[in-house]
Amino acid sequence: MAPVFIKSILISESVDSCCKKILEENEIKVTEKQNMSKDELMMEIKDYDGLVVRSATKVTADIINAAGHLKVIGRAGTGVDNVDVDAATKKGIIVMNTPSGNTISAAELTCTLLMSLSRHVPQAAMSMKAGNWDRKKFMGAELNGKTLGILGLGRIGKEVASRMQSFGMKTIGYDPITPPEVTASWGVEQMSLEELWPLCDFITVHTPLIPATAGLLNDSTFAKCKKGVKVVNCARGGIIDEAALLRALVSGQCGGAGLDVFVEEPPKDRSLVNHPNVISCPHLGASTKEAQARCGQDIAQQIVDMVKGKGLVGAVNAQVLASTFSPESCQWIKLGEAIGTILKSCSSSHEPLSHVTITCQGNCPKGSTDYMSSAVMVGLLTDGSKSSLNLVNALTLAKGSGIKVIRHQRQGLSQGVCEVEVSVNSTTYKASGSVQGDMPVLLELNGSVFRQPVSLTGSLLFFKASASLQLLPSVTGLLGSAGVEMESFSAPAVRSGDLWYCVGISSCLADLGALKPLVKEAAQLTV
Repeated sequence: MAPVFIKSILISESVDSCCKKILEENEIKVTEKQNMSKDELMMEIKDYDGLVVRSATKVTADIINAAGHLKVIGRAGTGVDNVDVDAATKKGIIVMNTPSGNTISAAELTCTLLMSLSRHVPQAAMSMKAGNWDRKKFMGAELNGKTLGILGLGRIGKEVASRMQSFGMKTIGYDPITPPEVTASWGVEQMSLEELWPLCDFITVHTPLIPATAGLLNDSTFAKCKKGVKVVNCARGGIIDEAALLRALVSGQCGGAGLDVFVEEPPKDRSLVNHPNVISCPHLGASTKEAQARCGQDIAQQIVDMVKGKGLVGAVNAQVLASTFSPESCQWIKLGEAIGTILKSCSSSHEPLSHVTITCQGNCPKGSTDYMSSAVMVGLLTDGSKSSLNLVNALTLAKGSGIKVIRHQRQGLSQGVCEVEVSVNSTTYKASGSVQGDMPVLLELNGSVFRQPVSLTGSLLFFKASASLQLLPSVTGLLGSAGVEMESFSAPAVRSGDLWYCVGISSCLADLGALKPLVKEAAQLTV
């Protein structure tokens, strides 16, 4: 992958000091400005390459569009609810978080709330401070032997399970991604939500807030639970329907709730906060010294590793880049962009594109189909108006332009070959290439298979003409009269009919029209 140059970063919130230290040690200038309004941030962000935030800064589309040089948005924590990821992707900006930075802290707070719900610890402490001694009012229940339902069995869900198992709790759960055999290995039996609801004494949620999880616990699901079930949410406000939760608390269907997150933070409606059976916190899941240090260190190191080409960790919108941090993949990316540029040049008079088919076959690098597809689209879509076009947003922009991109991975050939076919107004253009000796090469263009692979470097002139003994001298003479030197000449293996040729030239021609008497089509580019 081409290096991501990050020279300056703005930190807009209180992030552990180690973040700034690591970035500056790696020659990245850091500016810290907190508590900015939206308008102030829009003015400030214009000249920075990177932005580091926690959860308070709302990185909206307006802010992203105001950024002229932004290449990365780093969220020091899990989740990116406060970042408009779609807007960032369209501008080719990498959005990353620190997926494991606050895992332990969030899990420990979840366990704290579960224990507090079972023994009414906060309520009893408040009663004591009020001068009371009321042992009967705060009669609790043991966790031992109770069933805990865990919705979301990722890092945090796993840590909660292991800790609550030590209290003798039976742990069951639901996760559409983590395989049941994996969770079974750490003591969590997976089942459907319909099976889970009536079995739980306690339920804790550890999912992202997405359309599929919004209101996951609602009037309907509460009705399917045991009467008096207790719930905990240290994930995201909105996963539990707050109005439904209040109704369940009032009716007694829900026996108590531990809430660290709310739909609106801080919540203006205090109905849940003030309910006697609710234990609430001001979003403290990641509020430990250890978590903050870990998140600050992780986000800084992830940015540094990306800049140095060591790897990409925590990217939520650029998974395609994860396989591109090797010398081998860099050459394949160059190949994809070059093929896309060649086909764009050859088909520029027939726009717009409608379909693009990219086929990687044979001994291509692992994961190459995804990044080769993005690279090809970068070549096909690049023009003067798309300065932010890159591997992050190429497929998104293609889809937005109505271009259907089809990807295939095929075995069979020993040599790795990338084949690209584009459809433009019912006309098909096709090219294939490979990487040989660390050099991207073109093998075929529109049915013309070159006798020797064309090295895709420097200035190249492609033209379609009928096979003729006079063709090469005529083209050489025309180039010479234009002050352009011929550096190489590649001809097809077949020597009959209309064929495509490639000439390596010292510089591009000022006017391709001079070739019209000699050729039927022509295109030139610099790779």
